[in-house]
Amino acid sequence: MSEKQFAEKSTIVTGATRGIGKAIALELAERGANVAFNYSKSADEAERLKAEIENLGVKCYAAQCDVANTEASAEFCKQVKEEFGTVDFLINNAGITRDTLILRMKEDDWDAVIDTNLKGAWNFSKAVLRFMMKNDAGGTILNISSISGVVGMQGQSNYSASKAGMIGLTKSLAKEVASRKITVNALALGLIETDMSGQLSDEYQSKLLEMIPLGRLGNVQEVAEIVCFMLSDSARYITGQVVQADGGLAM
Repeated sequence: MSEKQFAEKSTIVTGATRGIGKAIALELAERGANVAFNYSKSADEAERLKAEIENLGVKCYAAQCDVANTEASAEFCKQVKEEFGTVDFLINNAGITRDTLILRMKEDDWDAVIDTNLKGAWNFSKAVLRFMMKNDAGGTILNISSISGVVGMQGQSNYSASKAGMIGLTKSLAKEVASRKITVNALALGLIETDMSGQLSDEYQSKLLEMIPLGRLGNVQEVAEIVCFMLSDSARYITGQVVQADGGLAM
């Protein structure tokens, strides 16, 4: 496989300033893709990542954008199209958690998670499809979901609902746009070593590790490489699927 397998391709990665999104953005840039990403507050981190990506010899576009804002999302995607000429790939990665039991959960906690995780994916997918459907080569949308959306997790009614919604969105869009050579898939992740998983208590992490047959957390580089496969020509006959990368946790 060529190291520059994505040369002349352009991608959007939402929520890429840290963790999984950052690893995906850098791996795609390493493989020759131009990369656009949004950030919500971390302008300094965004500037550092932009410099890292450009140092790999590709173009980078970064801008502040709330993925839950439909107009802002559409404008961001329009600017990316103008900057790069095409949008070949979209990775809907932006996500937040506000975990607590439902009886303690505030309405704001529900709304914020659904708006960012699910509506954000809908906003960006709708905006990008306007360009992808005019592209003779088609394109790929990959939604970063979670096993929480497959099996549900206690204390995560908002997060599990948002990630399950992404799976439904994936399957629906896959059927809508298949005739235009556009594939849409979801990647349901288990426990990955990130700042977000680091917020879990040691006791809870230990309990989860006991449930993972492989006996360890995944890492962001493993996720990035799976993403690259799902965007590659080798995966062009895969659409509407949920690929689980969870060490066997949700078998």
